[in-house]
Amino acid sequence: MAAGLLDIFLGGFGVANFYLGYTGKAVAQLLLTLIGWIAFGLGPIAAALWGLIEGIMILCSNQGDPLHRDGKGVELLD
Repeated sequence: MAAGLLDIFLGGFGVANFYLGYTGKAVAQLLLTLIGWIAFGLGPIAAALWGLIEGIMILCSNQGDPLHRDGKGVELLD
């Protein structure tokens, strides 16, 4: 539940992906937010939408789903 809420509220900065151990995705979201303003401000908007959608998908996932695992493959607890 923590990962989903982090992704909804701070997803544009990649906080939930750092929390789960997906550092590659987290760095991509962070760079999209920090450097993406160059493209008419669309980068931060895209990163925020990415985080919102990913957070909802994490909160709606069930046991055994790929979204219900952390970076090491360990099942998330609710």
